Amino acid sequence: MTGYERAELDEMVQRWVDENKRCEKLGDWKPLADMYTEDATYGWNYGPTQEFMAVGREEIRELALGQEMMGLEGWEYPYQQFVIDERSGDVIGFWKQTNERTREDGSHFQVEGIGGSWFRYGGDFQWSWQRDFFDFGNVSALFLEMIQKNALSDGMQKRIQRSMSGKRLPGWYKTGGSPVSLW
Repeated sequence: MTGYERAELDEMVQRWVDENKRCEKLGDWKPLADMYTEDATYGWNYGPTQEFMAVGREEIRELALGQEMMGLEGWEYPYQQFVIDERSGDVIGFWKQTNERTREDGSHFQVEGIGGSWFRYGGDFQWSWQRDFFDFGNVSALFLEMIQKNALSDGMQKRIQRSMSGKRLPGWYKTGGSPVSLW
């Protein structure tokens, strides 16, 4: 294991949080791609049959932060806590997923359960690897509630229609079939 200075990792995390907040306000997460190494990978599991994987900075920009964030304008992902291992360069950030729209009682639509990202630091203030995790059941339940209450944005409705087309989008694979392992 390489090992990194704790101050450098702390600064990377702060840069990441600041850029995330900026991109959320823009409703455009593509600028975050500049915070990955050229050969970085970014993926997640999506239930028992599917996973997503972007390989390389430009796929991360176009697929993970472009295609996959379409329809999520108005959502925020505030980080709650980080766990940092300076020996390995691993960083785990726990976040919430909250929509700007509210229920009749004034509470925001928010995914319950734990969501997070597991990063591997690649030096030079860039991530070399990211894997997201979230509670699939709670995500599904929230989106069903939002559909029933007609609380989805036009962009999210288009995203759902796109996913129901039966056509596999770039970056999506059968579980275990992506070009880079989740592990």
